[in-house]
Amino acid sequence: MKLSLRFRLVFLALMIAILAAVIVAATTVTWRQVTALRGHFSSVRIESFHIAEHLQTAVLILDATLLRFILRRNQSDWQSFTRDADQLEAWLKLEHPSTSRERQEIAQVVTELSAYRTEANAIALRSDLSIVNMSNVLSRIENASQKLLSLGYDLASAHRAAAQQLVDAAEKSLALLQEVIFCALALLLILGGWAIALVYREMIAPLQRKLVETHATIERQEKLASLGVLAAGVAHEIRNPLTAIKARLFTLKKTLGERSTALEDTNLIEREITRLERIVRDVLMFARPAEPRHETISAMSLLGELRDLMNTQLEAANIEVVVEGSCDTTIQGDPNQLKQVLLNLIHNSAESIGGCGKITLRAGSERVSLGGHTANVAVLEVEDNGKGISADVQKRLFDPFYTTKPAGTGLGLSIAARIIEQHGGALRYQTEFGQGTTFGIVLPLKLTDEK
Repeated sequence: MKLSLRFRLVFLALMIAILAAVIVAATTVTWRQVTALRGHFSSVRIESFHIAEHLQTAVLILDATLLRFILRRNQSDWQSFTRDADQLEAWLKLEHPSTSRERQEIAQVVTELSAYRTEANAIALRSDLSIVNMSNVLSRIENASQKLLSLGYDLASAHRAAAQQLVDAAEKSLALLQEVIFCALALLLILGGWAIALVYREMIAPLQRKLVETHATIERQEKLASLGVLAAGVAHEIRNPLTAIKARLFTLKKTLGERSTALEDTNLIEREITRLERIVRDVLMFARPAEPRHETISAMSLLGELRDLMNTQLEAANIEVVVEGSCDTTIQGDPNQLKQVLLNLIHNSAESIGGCGKITLRAGSERVSLGGHTANVAVLEVEDNGKGISADVQKRLFDPFYTTKPAGTGLGLSIAARIIEQHGGALRYQTEFGQGTTFGIVLPLKLTDEK
């Protein structure tokens, strides 16, 4: 159980660590993407305006240079026009847009620039220009330049559209990362709650129950110790008068004839004195049980002796006694005291059955908590299919002098529990009202192969 709990805790810790790493990684990636997106979007906006401004400026410079050449017919102006046009065309070829729309806009700008230069070359080849022709030439230059300027705006718009596509893709990526973070947080909360519940159920709750049980055991032992001292004193005081009364009764019976009417009364008195002596003996045993004389005992042999001993007695009530056991284990204990405890449990089982039933004696080994430590133990069980024990009786099952039997002393289970405690073990039970009861004697285990 501890291994399973440790494995589950390690698994939960690992999962929480993985989810925390996922959250940190997703948050870091998201932050970096947002920062990069902001910088990129700002640069794109600046670059879009720069493209439009550069193209417009270059076209206006070409218009001005071409106009000076037309008015002055100075070859240096034409050379300046040609050089500026070449630089603008080279700049356009250096642009490598990422989207098809931008590539189309660049190609159209290059086409219109070529048409513009063709128009300028045609004007430069004309030697004489009248005022009418001049107006027509200027109109043609203006139309060509307007197309280039308009394409500059279109190119800037295409660049911004590409940037917007990038923003949309980044937003989708950020939304996905956000969902990952939220899912990881939800799983982290679920695993955290599961870990808290697991720790409470597997560690804190058992400790609380054990604390309550320990407190109840200490209180019970204190009460039993006080009651034992009192019972021992009272038993000693009662035993002496009983001995004197019994001696006088013996003398009195001798003086009475066999046909005396008082003989029946003396027999009744003798039976009650015997009963009182048995009660006093039980009280003394409960108050100061004898120290166990430890011997190595075979559990199966012990149960077999008890079966043979009780079979004849219980056959009259149609109660069968059987022995079950998967392995033979050896224990250290006092065989007489253990027989006394087991016989008491068998008698209780027989009384619970009443008639026509089965008592199963069983031996086995388990690993349980005993004396505050987990250890291998031997378990001797007495199981019956009787009436079971009611909830009210269970509350006072081991209380001294509490009994549901008309002639009982209420010390049988109390003495049995004291004997088993002196052996370093514990007496436990499981019952279901109307179905039966199983009492188990838990003792330190000594395997048969130990030397």
